[in-house]
Amino acid sequence: MLNTNRSKQSLDASRVGSKAHDLARRLRDSIVGQDEAIAPIVQMYQTHLVGLSSRGRPVATFLFLGPTGTGKTRIVEATAEALLGNPGAVIKIDCAEFQHSHEIAKLIGSPPGYIGHRESSPRLCQETLDRHHTESVQISIVLFDEIEKASDALWNLLLGILDKGTLTLGDNQRVDFSRSLIFMTGNLGAAEMNALLSSRLGFAPPDRKNERLGERITASGVEAARRRFTPEFMNRIDKIVVFKPLGTTELEKILDIELNAVQRRLFQSTPGCALELHVSETGKRYLLREGTDTRYGARHLKRAIDRLLVQPLANLIATEQVLDGDVVSVDFCSASGELLFWKESTNQPRQEEVAVTTYEDAEILHSDFAAPVRTMAPQTQLAPV
Repeated sequence: MLNTNRSKQSLDASRVGSKAHDLARRLRDSIVGQDEAIAPIVQMYQTHLVGLSSRGRPVATFLFLGPTGTGKTRIVEATAEALLGNPGAVIKIDCAEFQHSHEIAKLIGSPPGYIGHRESSPRLCQETLDRHHTESVQISIVLFDEIEKASDALWNLLLGILDKGTLTLGDNQRVDFSRSLIFMTGNLGAAEMNALLSSRLGFAPPDRKNERLGERITASGVEAARRRFTPEFMNRIDKIVVFKPLGTTELEKILDIELNAVQRRLFQSTPGCALELHVSETGKRYLLREGTDTRYGARHLKRAIDRLLVQPLANLIATEQVLDGDVVSVDFCSASGELLFWKESTNQPRQEEVAVTTYEDAEILHSDFAAPVRTMAPQTQLAPV
């Protein structure tokens, strides 16, 4: 007889396990304003962890579209860093190198009897695919960058990988992609997206108009992909994500992340001159203003930081105007229209403060230099040359 007295317990199907939650947290620490891209990566990884991924297929396949500088490649590197501990653990295929069908031999090798057979290893062999596996994470991360630039031969090659999770090389060896996260990025629809973005100047807070703009950008990207690729190819992609253009709020967060990265480089990459950096709020607004361009996204901001902050700091270190342990403050001067650099004090950092290797340390570091330091020591203006 059926037991009709069993009690029912409500379940929360939206929760994820600790490993997937850690992946989501670390991706959100690195990627700003693209939660629609983070969510499917985390969910597909969770499905793989519990063994429910489709047999004989890659763990997941993604197509990332959107304006340049919105984080399409960066999110792949961040995924590799979070899972494998190395942002360089990405097997990157630059599809611009495969605009002609005969160049596919670089990926799979030449068949026996053909010139070049066994002269070099195929770039997509099993050894390359498993190179970055760790004891705890047996996943390969493969990136086909600017997929729209490749020839039809590469797209046909991908059909088998995306559908069956296998690739047959020129010497008939089979490569297993069933433990791979496959990402494809593209700039399809970029012209239409730029036209939509250029219709407004600057950035505004999120509102219904901006939501409609995001929907139109998404629709233009997906439609461009459908025009470019065959239905068979599109039908094998698990998730298509069109990255949103970055607004002021997102760029402000990216600015803090990039300044954090500069501080880590000052601590780690210049062991003979570990400096503590403080950028004032007016200095941050100046960097944000100089680094804002709707056409180039976060890349333009990073170039502005390199040009206006990193290069002058390099000059100060090279000319020994700053020494190990000095505190350097950066402020914007409205009269001259440029950043001013000040040496506020000499404060030798302790060794344990210099090594910033974890996300927790990075968060502490961010809070340390988010506001300009105030000391009683005399200030010395520095002159980058």
